Amino acid sequence: MADGAAVLHVKRAAKFFGNKLVFKEVTCRTASGEIMLVAGPNGAGKSTLMRIMAGLSKPSAGEVALHLEPEEVAYLGHATFIYPGLTALENLAFWAAMYGLSPSRDELDALLQRVGLARAAEEKAGSFSRGMAQRLNLARIYLVEPKLIFLDEPGTGLDPASLARLRAEVVGLRDRGAAVVWISHHVAEDAALADTVLALGNREVRYFGPASGFTPEGAC
Repeated sequence: MADGAAVLHVKRAAKFFGNKLVFKEVTCRTASGEIMLVAGPNGAGKSTLMRIMAGLSKPSAGEVALHLEPEEVAYLGHATFIYPGLTALENLAFWAAMYGLSPSRDELDALLQRVGLARAAEEKAGSFSRGMAQRLNLARIYLVEPKLIFLDEPGTGLDPASLARLRAEVVGLRDRGAAVVWISHHVAEDAALADTVLALGNREVRYFGPASGFTPEGAC
């Protein structure tokens, strides 16, 4: 595990939907400068747990402590939150204003270049493919330079080149001191980039510890 300051603690978290138990007794932590990969089969509750970690949902039992201010945390879920009637540039400018930021045109262009959308800067986002929309959503995350980033399957819809760029960016975020909590479809490949792995299965934690000690069979 990384030696940075802890930014997130989860202690004995459980979640029910009605009478259905999703998971119980989930305990984990993540720190600055650390990638934590969340693994497990479909239906294990990975996205539900991430929403609880991010403060977007409450656990049925247990505790979650975020040791950061809300503006220092970013969340990328399955919805892209782009405005289809605005261009890529206009979307970024809107999000920047929501955070009280005033980036220059050159800074916004650099963000679009970073996610491979420079040529689409003036295109309406409503015409974007799923992969392009996801890349624009990633630019939104990079824009605010958060200290803790939640990424729920950010590779969805990305082509191989964009997926490689995403992986490099995730590692770069970690290397710049951010904490990253990452749900991935590509567990075997992405565990090699992570510091820790939290694996869910059978409604409980099956593994939490160094990524080097994790065996991904059956966890994707």
